[in-house]
Amino acid sequence: MGGEPNTALNLVMFPARHLDMGVLHEILRGGQAKVAEAGASLVGGHTVDDEEPKYGLSVNGTVHPERILTNAGSRPGDALVLTKPLGTGVLFNAIRGGKIKLAEFLDDVLPIIAGLNGPAMRAALRFDLHACTDITGFGIAGHALEVALGCNARVVLDQLALPVYPGATEMIRKGVTTGSNFGNRQMCEGRLELPPQRAGHEEELLFDPQTSGGLLISLPEAEADDLVVALHAAGVAHAVRVGHVQSGEPGVTIL
Repeated sequence: MGGEPNTALNLVMFPARHLDMGVLHEILRGGQAKVAEAGASLVGGHTVDDEEPKYGLSVNGTVHPERILTNAGSRPGDALVLTKPLGTGVLFNAIRGGKIKLAEFLDDVLPIIAGLNGPAMRAALRFDLHACTDITGFGIAGHALEVALGCNARVVLDQLALPVYPGATEMIRKGVTTGSNFGNRQMCEGRLELPPQRAGHEEELLFDPQTSGGLLISLPEAEADDLVVALHAAGVAHAVRVGHVQSGEPGVTIL
């Protein structure tokens, strides 16, 4: 964390005999647009025929050696700030399963999901950051556990403070889940303290895998409110304080 991208290569696997090539064109067009938005150059790529579509980017960039941020530098007394809502995993599965329509999320939700973390990172780098991680496949609980283990301390999250995409909680209540939730819960077993009366659907959100998730930023308590203000000014509208780091057995406590 903390770097700036310079160049990117497309990495594509696509079932050319089963899907219209126009789909591939739209995938590549979207990727190129995001590379350009990030201020980098698309310099080529590799395409392989496969049974299902997969797309990614191999990115090269630069970072000052004294400004490299890992997920292992948090300190007791730090505050934790999250920059994007949670719930993409269950929402995408609900769309695939016909539980909700994609059109309902095109205007309000998808622009947030598709938003780059670059503006948030650039705003945050003006502060005394101790650690940072993106919230992706392991869910908020799994990535918070990585932070806790990395700094040998306790991460405390206030679940009521966690921002959630519209519709995500409702879909969890209706039984929609993902293939990663169970594994993410198992990964946290023995290291995650949950309130005894917490409803099951609220627990599931903690293990929901994120696509294009936000950043979980650790910094001194005294700077946290100013960081949230700076993030909002940079267009990161959903940034909010969600917890803190304290001394104790490495693990995660959910309030």
